[in-house]
Amino acid sequence: MSTMIELPVLISPTDLSQKSTSDPMVIIDTRDPQAFANEHIPGAVNLREIFTYLATSSPEGLQDLKDSFTSQLGAIGLSGLETAVFYEDSMNSGYGQSCRGYFLLTWLGYPKIQVLNGGLAAWKSSGLPTTTEVTTPNVASFPTNLTCNDVMVTLEEVKQKLGSAAILMDVRDVDEWIGDSSSPYGKDFAPRKGRLPGAKWLEWYRFMKPSGSGPIFKTSDEIRAECQTAGVKTHDEIILYCFKGARASNTFLALKQAGFKNVKMYFGSWNEWSRDPSLPIETGLPA
Repeated sequence: MSTMIELPVLISPTDLSQKSTSDPMVIIDTRDPQAFANEHIPGAVNLREIFTYLATSSPEGLQDLKDSFTSQLGAIGLSGLETAVFYEDSMNSGYGQSCRGYFLLTWLGYPKIQVLNGGLAAWKSSGLPTTTEVTTPNVASFPTNLTCNDVMVTLEEVKQKLGSAAILMDVRDVDEWIGDSSSPYGKDFAPRKGRLPGAKWLEWYRFMKPSGSGPIFKTSDEIRAECQTAGVKTHDEIILYCFKGARASNTFLALKQAGFKNVKMYFGSWNEWSRDPSLPIETGLPA
């Protein structure tokens, strides 16, 4: 069994640059392969599936998710000894894809995980180099003795939480929240438009703010203040969802940093819920 090592969730470009030369580390670029080929952080490996994998929350679906990523993460060099550092272009342009990597490894119980604060944009604005050179990963065996963390909520568990004191926090874009669009992939990508009954809405962008090198997370106090506008408090039981768990992963990081203790995610999110016509939804503008 492995214990989580309390690293800061976010790592700055300067710290990453320094530690990548001395500490065992796998830097994981979550962008599409063409963007990676054009330029990337020296030594980084590309794993696009961190963003694109669509999961279902049945026992079989979660086992498939686990099997797929333990295989892929081992293949890029994660053995349990290395720190996994995820990055994307910038914190608001990739729908939280680097944070999705953080959430998946948190769920899997991996001990050392960080996200590059500000992404590649912040790295470049710090004057740090990029390359087109492709690194061959040191293939490893992803550890099999890890204990999964209790951060993953299934469709069945969400059904049981409807109408309870638990807060279902919808962090999707406004057109999805009001039922004008079903997804970021197109208005009719999923079969139904709407939201989970009784959900509260805090758009994921609200937990970030501009900086000279692109969007960064707000301070803990600012994040708590944003939550209070929707009646969400630090001690509440919070279940996040979006379309497929990327934007909600960005919010997962924000809330974790701000001291919210009881935060989990319905990773199947709207992509899964909307495909079962027997499940209740709310549509239109909220009353």
